[in-house]
Amino acid sequence: MPSNVETLIRSAVVKGIGKVADFNRKRLPRPTDAHPYLTGIHTPMTEELTLESLRVDGEIPAALTGRYLRNGPNPAVAPDPASYHWFTGAGMVHGIRIANGRADWYRNRWVRGSEACAALGEPLPPGPREGRNDAPNTNVVGLAGRTFAIVEAGGKPVELDYELATIAHNPFDGTLAGAYTAHPHHDPVTGETHAVTYRGDEPSKVWHVVLDRDAHVVREEAVAVSDGPSIHDCAITENYVLVLDLPVTFSMKMLLGGYRFPYAWNDAHPARVGLLRRNAPGDSIIWVPVEPCYVFHPANAYETEDGKVIVDVVAHETMFATSKRGPDSERSRMERWTIDPAAGTTTRTVIHDHPQEFPRYDERLTTRPYRYIYSVALPDRISSEMEIADTRLFRHDLTEGTTAVRDFGPGHHPGEFVFVPRGDDGAEDDGWLIGLVVNMDDETTALHILNADDFSGPPQAVVHLPHRVPPGFHGNWVAD
Repeated sequence: MPSNVETLIRSAVVKGIGKVADFNRKRLPRPTDAHPYLTGIHTPMTEELTLESLRVDGEIPAALTGRYLRNGPNPAVAPDPASYHWFTGAGMVHGIRIANGRADWYRNRWVRGSEACAALGEPLPPGPREGRNDAPNTNVVGLAGRTFAIVEAGGKPVELDYELATIAHNPFDGTLAGAYTAHPHHDPVTGETHAVTYRGDEPSKVWHVVLDRDAHVVREEAVAVSDGPSIHDCAITENYVLVLDLPVTFSMKMLLGGYRFPYAWNDAHPARVGLLRRNAPGDSIIWVPVEPCYVFHPANAYETEDGKVIVDVVAHETMFATSKRGPDSERSRMERWTIDPAAGTTTRTVIHDHPQEFPRYDERLTTRPYRYIYSVALPDRISSEMEIADTRLFRHDLTEGTTAVRDFGPGHHPGEFVFVPRGDDGAEDDGWLIGLVVNMDDETTALHILNADDFSGPPQAVVHLPHRVPPGFHGNWVAD
């Protein structure tokens, strides 16, 4: 933990840098085109809605009782398009409540940070906040029977009630000392939840953070790094947490220049994967090099009998190399990485070569061998920014080496789909895939419930919303 003197010095430096950034932000060149993350499918919603007794086609399974939740950026005040970055918009959580074969309600609520509270004329909720970007916008999860909106890069969790109102800025009941992440991973065997976290003002460290079954922090172990890497996600195996230290790093030049998201591709930063034993000190981590690329999201990971580690990832050739407004990958593909800590090598093989993102799998199998990955297709690059999904959902069969495709049709753009098992002990595809699909022909949205074991067949049910839900980032099914 830093001393009081160190904390004061850091605070003074951050304030000084912030003033320079604010000054230069006003001098940024005016854009000559429409901002891709403020227009079209990404146009922010301007109000909070409560819709009840939603229209349903098909039959919602009686076994589904809970909420489908998704989080994403949705500025509460019209931002300056010269400095706005998609990753920095105030969070808005969307939810659909399902029970007894019905879709009871839809709600969308801004996460109450400084921006939304000022716009809505409300007092700030209690609890510690991190700067002005205090409305987590990336994921929403159920932990220990509670609901949390979460984000990376220093943000604290925000606790929401069942109907998505903000309760408090809550660092897990005061047990979290540092930063958190947008991507915690639950181990179904131990009941622990693991994450790798980072802060923009701590470029020489990242942390392995572990929650117990009560969503209280039981480990915050620092790992030494350099350059301030952006580590969006991690993966876990039976014995390791995987630290993806890749060439997107903090950029002081961008921060001082006034850009809201000061991270950029860095050719000088070595790409590597760290294998840290779950309970070991941070300085015992084993670093294994990998060819330069960037990974937002891995799927599952596990260990082989001969001591290697397998992790499946969506790998981007570069990231944040040119755009100051959002992700700008020219190419991504699904890959399998075989990490050999004894030989010090990482072997990359292609699972599927089409651009894609948001891989999900049956999380009952976290840390163990598995068969299926579900991911969202991206279009072949038509611009430098990844502003819209394709119309297709992929299912990769890792056993057969095949990929099935589900196409929702022209103008229908799916987001991330999550797998929900029908029971605790069913087969890996014995469950449903649930996710939102935006229809840009009439600017409506539908929640699709698909049968995972009939991937190309008719949907089990479709819940209709009369408005467009902007593409967000991540969501989950949170059972009651």
